[in-house]
Amino acid sequence: MNWITNSVLPKIKAWVQSEDVPDNLWVKCKSCGQMIFHREFEEANNCCATCGHHAPLSPENRFRMTFDEGKHTLVELDSISEDPLKFRDTRRYSDRLRDTRAKTGLTDAIAVAYGTIGGKPAVIAAFDFRFMGGSMGRLVGNGIVAAAKEAVARNAALITVPSSGGARMQEGVLSLMQLPRTILAVDKVRDANLPHIVLLAHPTTGGVTASFAMLGDVQLAEPGAIIGFAGRRVIEETVREKLPDDFQTAEYLQEHGMVDSVVARSEQHAFIARVLGFLMEKKPAAKVA
Repeated sequence: MNWITNSVLPKIKAWVQSEDVPDNLWVKCKSCGQMIFHREFEEANNCCATCGHHAPLSPENRFRMTFDEGKHTLVELDSISEDPLKFRDTRRYSDRLRDTRAKTGLTDAIAVAYGTIGGKPAVIAAFDFRFMGGSMGRLVGNGIVAAAKEAVARNAALITVPSSGGARMQEGVLSLMQLPRTILAVDKVRDANLPHIVLLAHPTTGGVTASFAMLGDVQLAEPGAIIGFAGRRVIEETVREKLPDDFQTAEYLQEHGMVDSVVARSEQHAFIARVLGFLMEKKPAAKVA
């Protein structure tokens, strides 16, 4: 029997079990637990076909999904000093930045690109929650400012897609200064009579919610996204009341008038293109009687 064990069985296993098969062929939905083939998951833009859960989506994939034919050009952001406060908690802030960049391949929690949507020029500033919870520091503030300037220069719509836990505590007051800074940036877009559309992704909280994220001409949100300023537990302890189960969800906010529409990713390109068509269509001047 040794020849079977030593020769035949290894060959059979080699035919059945290929060493080239990757370990990440399947993705488990964090909402319903359904196992999804990774290619189908990516083709659905990180959405679960069973329960409709919208998992985090990278800025690059969002650009490809939203711009016409996925064509876009990235906007380079100005570099900044890494750690002006020399902040340290359990670790140095500079070490956290280095490790997060190595892990994610990102420079920071935002990326900006321009292209067309439905034939209309548009600039998108999209957050990436993988980078320190999408927290807003100076470079993220630079991204919103750069996106606003690019929109005005190109006579384009500005679309911001926040997904953030709020201000970045490691940058202290410099992070809090991004709240008024980003508000002024989107005001420049409004002053130029250009539309600002906000697409709220899960989660959008804290200082991001308290600044530009609630200042869109049109407020959209992804299904199931949690949107708010303070956390649910803090609010319940403050008002001493039990909040509804769907409190702070995109659907709850739509019912209460804070969100105009909840739009699934499969419909976002067509929906935003239609909105831009309404807002940016050139109308003939009225005749003087």
